[in-house]
Amino acid sequence: MKYIEGFRNPGAAAALREDIRALTEALPPSLLRQGYGGQANRTTNIMEVCGSHTMAIARYGIRDILPSQIKLISGPGCPVCVTDAGYIDTAIELARRGVTIVTFGDMLNVPGSDTSLAAVRSEGHSIEICYSPLRALELAREFPEREIVFLAIGFETTVAPALAVIDQAIAAGVENLSLLVAFKLVPPALAALMTDPDLQIDAFLCPAHVSAIIGADAYQPFTGSEGVPCVIAGFEPLDILLGLKGILTQLGSGIAEVDNQYSRVVTDAGNRRAQALMETYLEPADVSWRGIGVIPASGLALKAEWSRYDAEQRHNVRVEVGKMDPACRCGDVIKGIASPFDCPMFGNVCTPSSPFGPCMVSSEGSCAAYYKYSR
Repeated sequence: MKYIEGFRNPGAAAALREDIRALTEALPPSLLRQGYGGQANRTTNIMEVCGSHTMAIARYGIRDILPSQIKLISGPGCPVCVTDAGYIDTAIELARRGVTIVTFGDMLNVPGSDTSLAAVRSEGHSIEICYSPLRALELAREFPEREIVFLAIGFETTVAPALAVIDQAIAAGVENLSLLVAFKLVPPALAALMTDPDLQIDAFLCPAHVSAIIGADAYQPFTGSEGVPCVIAGFEPLDILLGLKGILTQLGSGIAEVDNQYSRVVTDAGNRRAQALMETYLEPADVSWRGIGVIPASGLALKAEWSRYDAEQRHNVRVEVGKMDPACRCGDVIKGIASPFDCPMFGNVCTPSSPFGPCMVSSEGSCAAYYKYSR
């Protein structure tokens, strides 16, 4: 409890709010850009990259206490949200072929091009919910006559646990297990967002869990004279407010550096063991991000030597780009050019119980966060 209380101290939050206000007032006029989302007022635009930050910011009402000139833009930091509809389509195809699909629960209601895994499960197809990738290995050993496919999605944080399943499957001689891979990398996405003409990003509030794997040094290419401030922060209210203060301090001083404020978890080099596991099994790949499109070398694919554990190779399927409901603005929300309130479907026909896009499904989705805390 002392840890929680220390990072949720109202007095400290009030003091940080005043610091943020003073730093905002001192910002040079050049940092007040055309309003985000078509708003008339001019703003300084800070993108929080991580979906957990988006949820925490909404939960603690942090947007509501910031000066109006500061706009927090939710980035593509929700791994479920950025997974293309075509990936869901492929998982559904495998399930209908008789393959047992193992997945985390937040993938169940994500819409594919025509339907969802939840709907297919209700038809009687074998789709198992798990809390750990190791459940896929357990099922493969328990039912050697069945083909088991684990839906391996996510950013750098979740890659190593999924690969550990392959490691253990090899050691145990398990041959009926494979991964449908949709791993994505945060740094290439940041590079794409920085050069996107639809966005004007002044700073990044960098993800905490991803940074624990890739290390603070991974953000160095985005800083310097041509870059923007990159501050790594935790998820508690004071973590986030301190992170914003750090960003505004840099902006006011005209510098752009990596500021690791989450040093209790994140190191400069990151988790070397996880990185080594990734290097053993994976190689860079061009992958499609829902709402953004294909970003070169922004994903990871299994190397050819491990193709027997690659569900696409093993079952002769291919993940193609899927379709989204044209009325749903989830893609624009993921990209950061719209907020959930800009979508006419939000909270109307699109709700957590009847979602039209993954942003309303995932516990880290922007629409889910706004629906729960900011309506």
